[in-house]
Amino acid sequence: MDTLKFDLISPTASIWRAQRKGNTRGPRVFRFSMLPSLAVAAAMPDGVETRIIDENVEPVDFDTDADLIGISFMTFNAPRAYEIAGQFRDRGKTVIFGGFHPTFLPYEAIAHCDAVCVGEAEYNAPRMIADFRAGSLQPIYRSERVDLADLPRPPRDLLQPKRYLTPNVLQATRGCPYKCKFCSIAAFHGYQIRTRPVEAVIDELKGMGRQVVFMDDNIIGDRDYALGLFEAMVPLGKKWFSQCGIHMADDDELLRAAVRSGCGGLFVGLESLSQENLSRWTKGPNRAAEYVRQVRTLHDKGIAVYAGFVFGSDGDSPEVFQRTLEFLDEARIDALQATRLTPFPGTPLFEEMDQAGRIFDKDWSHYDFGHVVFEPLHMSRETLDLGVAWISREFYSRRRVARRLVGELSYLAPSSIIRGSVPLNLGYRVRFGRNGTLEKGARFDASYGAGSPPIGRKST
Repeated sequence: MDTLKFDLISPTASIWRAQRKGNTRGPRVFRFSMLPSLAVAAAMPDGVETRIIDENVEPVDFDTDADLIGISFMTFNAPRAYEIAGQFRDRGKTVIFGGFHPTFLPYEAIAHCDAVCVGEAEYNAPRMIADFRAGSLQPIYRSERVDLADLPRPPRDLLQPKRYLTPNVLQATRGCPYKCKFCSIAAFHGYQIRTRPVEAVIDELKGMGRQVVFMDDNIIGDRDYALGLFEAMVPLGKKWFSQCGIHMADDDELLRAAVRSGCGGLFVGLESLSQENLSRWTKGPNRAAEYVRQVRTLHDKGIAVYAGFVFGSDGDSPEVFQRTLEFLDEARIDALQATRLTPFPGTPLFEEMDQAGRIFDKDWSHYDFGHVVFEPLHMSRETLDLGVAWISREFYSRRRVARRLVGELSYLAPSSIIRGSVPLNLGYRVRFGRNGTLEKGARFDASYGAGSPPIGRKST
């Protein structure tokens, strides 16, 4: 059987697109090691030679001799994916799509390609390759949920490891049991969590460096599984980072096990200080009134807290930005991801807002958390847009970054500060300088629609 050459492409926005191989344009801290693409490559049957092209790291080679082109993308990269596919199809290449956006909108996607992988790739990929070889490729392939016990080891040698934050990235679980209305990740996985055998995870960890990142959607989503995993990790002496719910701070047994296993930092989706907003989004067990105490508990255990906040809910007014900034200072949050509420296709939030006629922009390239695409209820579009830029600018001002890093010396290990907080804080400053957030944030005025005096001036 002849070798089939398969190019798997991950598109990105033009501002971060590499012009030549290795000529990266954004901070490395935001580039993880392409675990979904590696999973696709690992699932390929014998006789397939896979090449991964990440536009963050190298440009697409439209003159490739590949027999088959794959493009995997999220919603904000859909226009670029369609553009790439069009150029390849004009050259006579067969193009297949996969990823979140094609899964949620397969009939839109199929207009731009030859076949769509709906859902996870591990079971679909061999079927698609077999049909392509036989000349009988079908337009839509739908997969049942993958049994994670079947997963092969990701072929990390296909990447340029120095171009990413770390090559030591893995998953122990997929999905999340919570039903947050705005979350496309949970929707993609059917609001369920699946787990890999602990022994398989431990075996993979043994071949990695000391610092590792779990790219799990909620590593404690199955509490008993997480406890067993953490206990099995203790002898390995790893320092690890992942994301999970803030309520881990209230589970003494689980928290002790996480600390003993080497937990150094967590991304936690706090999302809002309004319990009304959290309830409206069905945001799991979050209790906003407990956030300061919970963050302090994690800090006391030497765990850095990288918090996610979403702005633009129907319970938000322009005062939310100042109030949230004050909380971030009080709680001593170590890093912040502030985003504009985005109703992604495939989520209950999209359906609700679309039916209500509140979504005014369906240019998918704007579904990047950096644009307002719907009508907010208690503020203007401009206020929401500038307010998110303002809180990002203020949180990552030189003064706050310096104060934060000095303060972390009292509760974080030096390795967590050097490998986590410093790259994140400085990386965000670079990113926001390049994408215009710092300049936009300087224009924010909380009196837009609120009658309060202007806030947010002259931080640099």
